[in-house]
Amino acid sequence: MHFRSFFLLTIISGVACVIGPNGVLTIKNFDISPDGFTRSATLAEGTFPGPLLKANKGSTFSIRVNDKLEDTTMDLATSIHWHGIFQKNTNYEDGVSFVTQCPLIPHESFEYMFPTGEQAGTFWYHSHFKAQYCDGLRGPLVIYDPDDPHRSLYDIDNEDTVITLADWYHYVSTIAPAIAEFNSTLINGKGRYPGGPNVSLAVVNVQQGLRYRFRLVSISCDPNYFFSIDSHNMTVIEADGNNVQPLVVDSIQIFAGQRYSFVLHAGLSIDNYWIRALPNASGIAGQNYTGLTTLLSFIIMGHRIRPLVPTPVPGKPFVGGADININLNATRNATTANFSVNGVTFDLPTVPVLLQILSGAQKASDLVPKGSIYGLARNMSVELTIPAGAAGGPVSSECNRTVIVILMRAVIY
Repeated sequence: MHFRSFFLLTIISGVACVIGPNGVLTIKNFDISPDGFTRSATLAEGTFPGPLLKANKGSTFSIRVNDKLEDTTMDLATSIHWHGIFQKNTNYEDGVSFVTQCPLIPHESFEYMFPTGEQAGTFWYHSHFKAQYCDGLRGPLVIYDPDDPHRSLYDIDNEDTVITLADWYHYVSTIAPAIAEFNSTLINGKGRYPGGPNVSLAVVNVQQGLRYRFRLVSISCDPNYFFSIDSHNMTVIEADGNNVQPLVVDSIQIFAGQRYSFVLHAGLSIDNYWIRALPNASGIAGQNYTGLTTLLSFIIMGHRIRPLVPTPVPGKPFVGGADININLNATRNATTANFSVNGVTFDLPTVPVLLQILSGAQKASDLVPKGSIYGLARNMSVELTIPAGAAGGPVSSECNRTVIVILMRAVIY
């Protein structure tokens, strides 16, 4: 059984440290007990979550990653992906092992250097080597906009207003079962598990009368969360690095990898107020947000959010209305427990895909792993449809008739 998490809106408890836009992330193994259970973990700078990486819009990140891993019960190689960063003209800095780079091995280092360009908002970073980030290598990343169009809506926006939600496992990722179940939920790196010790929970301080921009980051490996603050509404102003029209809500459903900024007005009487993160997993006491309710909440939230500035979208407004239409059908082999997409399992290539291209490969069919790479055409609209199916897959089987449709335009940097 997993454990829902909550903490008090009372006393300061922000991120452990702040780096950026220039700095060093040393990746090492440490024993930690964020929920009272001690295990070895893979951490950036010895903290969970990792340090907040921050920069201003238009600046350039320069982060040297040092691999000092030595715990052989876990993966020793690593790479860091900067989740949500477009990497325009810098796709070689994207950090995806075996796709844009070879992973680092122990005692090696790599300097990631990429401009923020016109991007601003809330992002995160994590290992992109196998399932390593579930062992702890994950943290928030914020690009501040000095000319934020929502600036008049809040008074405070700093490292103390970043909130991370994470699932935590009492076993290492290299021996995880076919369908891994998490043991606890951590908010800002702290939580409890059923039957465990009464360890301290994360707490946050607000001053009565002020308005706070909280940056909510799901650094989850698997579950999604219903996030709420007792007796308070939240005004959503950003979704995944995009400014949106202010939307008042009483809860936020946030999926793995998603980020929201919301404004909270500390206008109630001085007191303690629980902040809650209820995971969607089954077997959780008091958890009612499963099945159809989860689906409807996701659809309603998605339909209500509107970009602050109207943005043209590619393709035509119906399923199949793009220039290129690709269906990605995820299934799972009951015998091997391996996932496949359109009948093909992704096997790690011996040469990263980007290096294959730089070495002369001209077509997607020339690249390995065969069947896992799809060719696109420049400036064409692309529709990806992902039907629900495999348990533990990208779209839960509990929504077994759901089809996720993604429209994008293929722009080659």
